[in-house]
Amino acid sequence: MPEMIAPKVLNYASSLEEKTLAQARQTASMPFVHSHIALMPDAHHGLGSAVGTVIPTLNAVIPAAVGVDIGCGMIAVETHLTASDIAGLDLAALRDSVESAIPLSPGVYNSGTGRYDFTQARLDELTELAERTGVDLSHSPTWQRQLGSLGGGNHFIELCLDERDHVWLFLHSGSRGVGNKIAKKHIKIAERLCKQWWIELPTPELAYLPQGTPEFSAYLADLKWAQKFALENRGEMMDRFVRAVEHWTGADRDSIETDRVNCHHNYTVQEKHHGKTVWLTRKGAIHAGDGVRGVIPGSMGTRSYVVRGKGSKAGLDSAPHGAGRRFSRTEARRRFTADDLAARMVGIEYRHSEAWVDEIPDAYKDIDQVMEDARDLVDVEHTLRQILNVKGT
Repeated sequence: MPEMIAPKVLNYASSLEEKTLAQARQTASMPFVHSHIALMPDAHHGLGSAVGTVIPTLNAVIPAAVGVDIGCGMIAVETHLTASDIAGLDLAALRDSVESAIPLSPGVYNSGTGRYDFTQARLDELTELAERTGVDLSHSPTWQRQLGSLGGGNHFIELCLDERDHVWLFLHSGSRGVGNKIAKKHIKIAERLCKQWWIELPTPELAYLPQGTPEFSAYLADLKWAQKFALENRGEMMDRFVRAVEHWTGADRDSIETDRVNCHHNYTVQEKHHGKTVWLTRKGAIHAGDGVRGVIPGSMGTRSYVVRGKGSKAGLDSAPHGAGRRFSRTEARRRFTADDLAARMVGIEYRHSEAWVDEIPDAYKDIDQVMEDARDLVDVEHTLRQILNVKGT
């Protein structure tokens, strides 16, 4: 059961570090928070505010709380394929095909935009949105080539089987370099304005933009564009992934997909909570309103979940976004080796490398405990187990 562990801090996590609680206290102390913040079961220390924090604010938004990977999230596609349909599939060849179709490195994008027939419509829609809403993208002249690229860190692509042995396609990514530049631009503006106005803050990372100012309006326009880019970026990569699976399985094109769920877990949106219309920032949390479907990934080598929200008012219609880190990347590399990772990935096709030792499941919270802590927030529709994993570099 959730517990109010500090003024205006409702906690769902059974395991919580003191430094995460300290960040939550700072965030909850902001005078425009209404009526409380919610710490999700996977909450852990982050930049600006704790990852796994849901923050309702009146007439203000904290850009650093939204974070630098605006619109980061998950997409899952169910297919009509079953385990028996892919029993003889060369998973290493499929992985190579996916890695060829989707650029993986944080700084490497598509060489062009004409390879797939579905790409240009997305680019046209994003271009029109930027022009209509006054979003200046001159800081990112290569943004078009970023569409359909994965990025690094904990971003990934997976082929999975559910509890019925149905095949699912699954991936995690956000708004890439263009979203990062948008975020950093407005974080700096918020910090400058708070200094200019002599506003005392618990930490500079909680600098905010007040509604009604030109700076707030500019941020919201850019934010909405970046969130749209992230949504379309996942859709673009998933369409490419579907094409690869269709090719390697010989399945009929346009009939392989039977269901799709695409959701953010780093974003801000206007919602009504506890009698007020607020700006709700979900930093490392998904929308879990009554009946709303979402995706909660485990860590590399563990289970993931397709869920349906219960509409918890105390939980601000939200749910966790994943397992949540136990150890920093540096600490994980100190503790674990590539051999340790290989032992945890037995039976899963992946590219063996030192590069993703910091993504070993041991560096994350236990996803089973996270889901138990989230029992008041979501119902589980499907449980997915990986058979192929592609990591961003």
